[in-house]
Amino acid sequence: MLLEKIDKPIEAIQAKKPNHDHTQTKAVLNRLSKATGHLESIRKMVESGRDCSEVLIQLSAVKAAINNTGKIILKDHIDHCIVAAVEKGDQKALDDLHKAIDQFMK
Repeated sequence: MLLEKIDKPIEAIQAKKPNHDHTQTKAVLNRLSKATGHLESIRKMVESGRDCSEVLIQLSAVKAAINNTGKIILKDHIDHCIVAAVEKGDQKALDDLHKAIDQFMK
């Protein structure tokens, strides 16, 4: 399960506030809202006994949407957070990025 893969509780992740602006926040939030709505529709499909093939196709679409959202976040993070971290010589930020990429690619 996805939550089992998270090393830190959600509260700890949410408490970590960036000291910079992300340019894609609105786009990311919009994409996440759409994926959430899509996932809710899939739940209703399962509840109503829809064909498994249809459910799997829709799950694949949500998975792709989440992956594409992750790519936007990653690019925004590199463009803003990592560039600033490199300029400051912040090795921890690079290490954290490597860990995040490893986790995202699983």
